[in-house]
Amino acid sequence: MSAKNPSTKTPKTPPAEAAAPAGPAAIDALLHEKRVYPPPKEFRDKANVRDEAIYKQASEDFEGFWAKIAQELDWFVAWDRVLEWKVPDAKWFVGGKLNASYNCLDRHIRGARRNKAALIWIGEPGDRRTLTYWDLYREVNKFANALKKLGVTKGDRVAIYMPMIPELPVAMLACSRIGAVHSVVFGGFSAEALRDRINDAQAKLLVTADGGWRRGQIVQLKKDADEALQGTPSIRHVAVVKRGEFQVHMTEGRDHWWHDLMSDAEDHCWPEPMDAEDMLYTLYTSGTTGKPKGIVHTTGGYLTGVYATTKWVFDLKEEDVFWCTADIGWVTGHSYVVYGPLANGATVVMYEGSPDWPDKDRFWRICEELAVTVFYTAPTAIRAFMKWGTEWPKKHKLTSLRLLGSVGEPINPEAWIWYHENIGGGNCPIVDTWWQTETGMILISPLAGVTTLKPGSATQPLPGIVADVVNEKGESVPVGGGYLVLKRPWPAMLRGIYGDPERYKQQYWSRVPGVYFTGDGAKRDEDGYLWLLGRVDDVMNVAGHRISTMEVESALVDHPAVAEAAVVGRQHELKGTAIVAFVTLKEGKQPSPALMEELKEHVVKKIGKIARPDEILFTADLPKTRSGKIMRRLLRDIAEGKAVGDTTTLADPNVIARLKSRYEEQEG
Repeated sequence: MSAKNPSTKTPKTPPAEAAAPAGPAAIDALLHEKRVYPPPKEFRDKANVRDEAIYKQASEDFEGFWAKIAQELDWFVAWDRVLEWKVPDAKWFVGGKLNASYNCLDRHIRGARRNKAALIWIGEPGDRRTLTYWDLYREVNKFANALKKLGVTKGDRVAIYMPMIPELPVAMLACSRIGAVHSVVFGGFSAEALRDRINDAQAKLLVTADGGWRRGQIVQLKKDADEALQGTPSIRHVAVVKRGEFQVHMTEGRDHWWHDLMSDAEDHCWPEPMDAEDMLYTLYTSGTTGKPKGIVHTTGGYLTGVYATTKWVFDLKEEDVFWCTADIGWVTGHSYVVYGPLANGATVVMYEGSPDWPDKDRFWRICEELAVTVFYTAPTAIRAFMKWGTEWPKKHKLTSLRLLGSVGEPINPEAWIWYHENIGGGNCPIVDTWWQTETGMILISPLAGVTTLKPGSATQPLPGIVADVVNEKGESVPVGGGYLVLKRPWPAMLRGIYGDPERYKQQYWSRVPGVYFTGDGAKRDEDGYLWLLGRVDDVMNVAGHRISTMEVESALVDHPAVAEAAVVGRQHELKGTAIVAFVTLKEGKQPSPALMEELKEHVVKKIGKIARPDEILFTADLPKTRSGKIMRRLLRDIAEGKAVGDTTTLADPNVIARLKSRYEEQEG
């Protein structure tokens, strides 16, 4: 059966751990999706994984399964033990030694991949560069030697604050080559955010650029870096890439132009043998306390996990042109722009700018021009594409695409369908992936040659991953909603929070003793498929029912007039929580009281009366971070009439003022 036509056939599910006795659901699962899409025969016949045997192998010999995968990497010294596990601390491939840079570069240049394109980079203004594996190898070796000349040694921390340019992965791989720990700070963060992350890591050196481009505007990275460095006593040197002809201040003795450092650097640097459990990088993610958490990832397990999942989930082939649109400042960019694809010897696309600059077809223009075959992006971007209309992708021939992916948050079923039909032409399987900064690698996802897809479901845990949905008591919920937990360690799992082991234990291992608490809600359907419901913090208690904001948002986006919706709860004296929806309409659709009532009734039809929004506010924009995530916390502040919290990470802080004014006007 072609994937173009949905089926109602009951999906086959791979072998799973036996479920515990049923317990009451912790979250009500109200939305039901019946459409299913089996793998296209022509895709399945050529897929890297084309039957369910891999799940059985992982279940029957857990350690042997991961050891066999790890053996596909190059090791300097073999490990003594696959896994040492004492909750909450895991050690993988104990005693083994390897180098991440070596596995991403050296092993490829010895053969046919030497002259294969490793990175195809497009700058927002239109400038382009292609680096073969040999080119990338030389650049990484030279910058590794430059770092050593500036006094960086094994174990030192290096902060990286850069635009999406090739020098960013070069800097990361150079750090890993000499055993330095890199800490990439997203280029959209403020000087204050950069300062706090540098100080927490006690970074010795900062790599930045004179600037970058975003929607035709210069991003003043060096200026922000200079402001941050006024309060960072650990920094000794700053390496500055000349991205453009931007006016910057260079502090003598501290600041060094990248091109000057590279001009006299040797082009070979022997890779440092790293213990499998040596730190590869720290990456800071927001915490509930407001203090960023430095998530620690080590070398052997992380590289094994991202290598395997890149090959499985994206069905990666030698001839593929792989484009993950994430910024490298986030974990998705670390795992699926840099380490996972390059360890596999893939050709990777990097793009510096915005999807709507200079026009709303920029992504599709790139896909057509570069013949992209595998495309991985966020539901937020997909909903933006929906809002802009189908005329933009229709301008381009997208027939090179063979697989689509989704990452970052749950995808609404209607956004899934739109993506499938308008970008994939009804022929491309969609891998809807779930994972976190903390997990390092994709943990829940379809395998496109095996799994029957359901729009909006991340489907099944990957081979070797044991996930469960549990209630407040930690009891398994075989069918229904609850908390998503992980019951076995996995290779790329975080090894802690940098400098704060107690916070690590408290945050991830105390809610349900002995298992990893993800902080996400999920439901399991009758076929055993998993549906992510968003953060547990985004669950509303409405008249005794615990309702996920994601389900109400999905019901709203199901309406043909709606492009995007964000739902929050505010206090209500009778129901406990009132549902407030912020709705963005598709191009050409106009807000009206009649449409407002129509949308409320649409939610009732899709979910039930209990989920009927109390209020709907039509808005042209929603508050989002530069990575595209909706800041529901700020929307809750607006709905509750509170002072709005920190807006420094927003792509456009002015959105909040406009929304607050409109909401108060409507309420008044």
